[in-house]
Amino acid sequence: MMKKTDTRDRIVEAATVLFQLKGYHATGLNEILRESNAPKGSLYYYFPDGKEQLALEAVNLTKEFVEKTIKERLAKIQDPAESIKNSIEEMADLVYAQKDEKLALRSTKKVSINLIALETAATSETLRKACESAFNVWQDAYTQKLIEGGFNREKAETLGLVIQSMVEGAIIMSLTKKSDKPFIEIAKQIPILLAQ
Repeated sequence: MMKKTDTRDRIVEAATVLFQLKGYHATGLNEILRESNAPKGSLYYYFPDGKEQLALEAVNLTKEFVEKTIKERLAKIQDPAESIKNSIEEMADLVYAQKDEKLALRSTKKVSINLIALETAATSETLRKACESAFNVWQDAYTQKLIEGGFNREKAETLGLVIQSMVEGAIIMSLTKKSDKPFIEIAKQIPILLAQ
C-alpha cells in the first residue's frame, strides 16, 4: 500500500512537470490529479490553499533540483570559464531529449520556472518571491564559482546575473526555435565574457 507522502509527492511532481510544460494558467487541478493518479480529495487535503500552494511547492522543488544540477556540473572543472562553458554545453545536449525523459522531473533534463514566473509575477507576490529566490540561488551558484576562480565579489555577482540571464534566455529561445543553437552560442561567449 502506498504511503500518504507518496500521493503528495506524486501530486507535486505531476504539477511541476505540467507547470513547466504548459504554464500556471493552462494547467488545471483535474489535469494534475489525472497525471499524478491521485484521488480527488487528496489535492485539498495536502494543499488546502489550492493551486498557488501547489505552484509554490513546484517552484521550490525545481529550485533545489536545478541548484544541485548546476553545482554538480560546475564542480567538474576547476577553471570557472571552462566550467561554466561546459555546464551550458551540457544544457544544450539535454534540451531535445526524448519526451519521456523530459517528463522525468528527477532526471538530468532541463527544467525551468520561466512560465510560472512570467504568468504570475504581477498577480501573486508569493509566487513572484519564490521565483525570484530560485533565480537568485541559481545565479549565486555561478557567482560562487567565479569567486572561487579569483573574481572579486562585486564583479562575480554582476557576471553571475549576466550568465543566469543568458541561460534563461537560451531556454526560451531554444524551445521557440526548436534548436540547441542558443545554448551553443552563449557557451562560446563565456570565455570572452570572463576574460579578466
